Amino acid sequence: MDLRIQDQTATAVEREAVDAVLGPPESGWVGAARTTTDGHFAVGGHAARSERHLLLPVLHAVQARAGWISPGALGYVCRRLTIPPAEAYGVASFYALFAMEPRPPVVAHVCTDIGCMCRGSDELVAELQRTVGPAGEHPGNGHAIWLESPCLGLCERAPAVLVTEAGEDPSERSIAPASADDVAAALAGRVPERMTPEPVAQQGSPDVRLMRRFGVVDPESLDSYRSHGGYEALRRAFALGPAGVIREVSDSRLLGRGGAAFPTGRKWEAVARQPVRPHYLICNADESEPGTFKDRIVFEQDPFSVIEAMTVAALATGCEHGYVYLRGEYPLAWERLVNAVTLARRHGFLGENIMGQGMRFDIELRKGAGAYICGEETALFNSIEGLRGEPRNKPPFPVDSGLFGKPTVINNVETLVNVLDIVLEGGRAFAQRGTEGSTGTRLFCLSGSVERPGLYEVPFGTTLRALLDMAGGVRAGRELRSILLGGAAGAFVGPDMLDLELSFEATREAGVTLGSGVVMVFDETVPLAPVLLRIAAFFRDESCGQCVPCRVGTVRQQEALLRLVSDRPRGSVEDELALLDEIARGMRDASICGLGQTAANAIESALRGLRPFRTEAVS
Repeated sequence: MDLRIQDQTATAVEREAVDAVLGPPESGWVGAARTTTDGHFAVGGHAARSERHLLLPVLHAVQARAGWISPGALGYVCRRLTIPPAEAYGVASFYALFAMEPRPPVVAHVCTDIGCMCRGSDELVAELQRTVGPAGEHPGNGHAIWLESPCLGLCERAPAVLVTEAGEDPSERSIAPASADDVAAALAGRVPERMTPEPVAQQGSPDVRLMRRFGVVDPESLDSYRSHGGYEALRRAFALGPAGVIREVSDSRLLGRGGAAFPTGRKWEAVARQPVRPHYLICNADESEPGTFKDRIVFEQDPFSVIEAMTVAALATGCEHGYVYLRGEYPLAWERLVNAVTLARRHGFLGENIMGQGMRFDIELRKGAGAYICGEETALFNSIEGLRGEPRNKPPFPVDSGLFGKPTVINNVETLVNVLDIVLEGGRAFAQRGTEGSTGTRLFCLSGSVERPGLYEVPFGTTLRALLDMAGGVRAGRELRSILLGGAAGAFVGPDMLDLELSFEATREAGVTLGSGVVMVFDETVPLAPVLLRIAAFFRDESCGQCVPCRVGTVRQQEALLRLVSDRPRGSVEDELALLDEIARGMRDASICGLGQTAANAIESALRGLRPFRTEAVS
């Protein structure tokens, strides 16, 4: 591959996009017009390389302005940041939302993942192929295309579409639920009737805690947030002091809500005790697990709560700088997050001398670019640092050496927002809700074949049956076939598991997982084999390719499933199932990170418990 991108010239538009992020170049060494003094001294080098962490925002700026990242634009970025072309190309080509080939300015990303499959995405794609044309081809005007996409995090309003428009005034808009007419209108430059997302039905038990402000406060108003108890937790945290906050979090027995269920108090205490400075704090909001959308709704409905919770965490752990890493397919959530950080900074809740208490803490925002692997904490560090989003080996662990090699606290959105109630009411009071091993409440993302898809909050220990009843049960009186718990990295359970208690200890004993809180329901009209194929394709595409067990195993897993689905097994069906079991063990035992270690979980559970290839076939 020819990577001599330094020979290419960026357009004026591309240079403007880069300079808007980095500022104007200071010398010919980093992209400005050459002068006679440039032969005598250089401006760039170490100073430019210290801005490597701005590579992802710069690439976003070019993509948004030009619609793709040309060799000339990438070459200019390399000069501005003094990055080797091969490294810059490796980063830009890593992310699905960045186009490395010319592309029209308007692109409709049509979700074809498992949540939308249950709600008509196959029919939507077929209608688009009939009326608009094949995916990736211009529909007549050369101005727009549509593409099939993995999960967009709009599963409760499936089928979903994300429309991006590059240009001087770039835009990103969601259509959900979407029809072929809606997509055609967007491609033609018209605004579909359903371009603005409809409010999602948020439901739950009477003991709603994390969602109590949803639909009550104005998510764009700091005054509205404060009038409903906002920043009382931070005020209380200042009174408790760092050690007091950590004590309350430890007493609450709060476990991380990202799937690993690590004790939050232990993580915070480990970072707080580190003598190395600075300490960093990261809110991991890159929820790219198919079927997961809770972080998106929190930022759309109550963004200031996350900012306040991060500030409490920073106080407790001695962090002066934080990052929010939000997945790139959430335009409304991103807009409200930017607004919340801006207002908090303007009114003294971020920056220097927060609330007059002498505390210094600020937040920088990063938008993901379509890489599931960046939900893994060390891959996220690399992404922020301007590297490929590939996981790191552990140890060292983030509490010792995380972002930029410094002690780092990383929590997901739901974990952080729980901290506000813990500080306000005390850790022991918080621990009274839920179960002995799973304290508090949990957010569950219900989608698929249920009457009322949406985000539900219930205390730990609520049964799966009770949760489905809150969502109105299986839609249209159809028969329940299976439920996917925890997302693509989770496990399928049958109707015989409806009385399973939703807690970390109960699901662990049952051999399943809560994962990211996905509860995706399938009725008898949804063939399971295509769902398993889509999961296999998802992991094949999302593997970063760094380690052989995952890079090769995900491909071999998909190939074996394709042979089974097409009724052309290599040997017998039992031989293929044995091969799939061997592949699963290899990935689980030898992969570097959780993606490879869990890539076979859902497929293995379906093959073991639901036996789809013995009872059905798909042409």
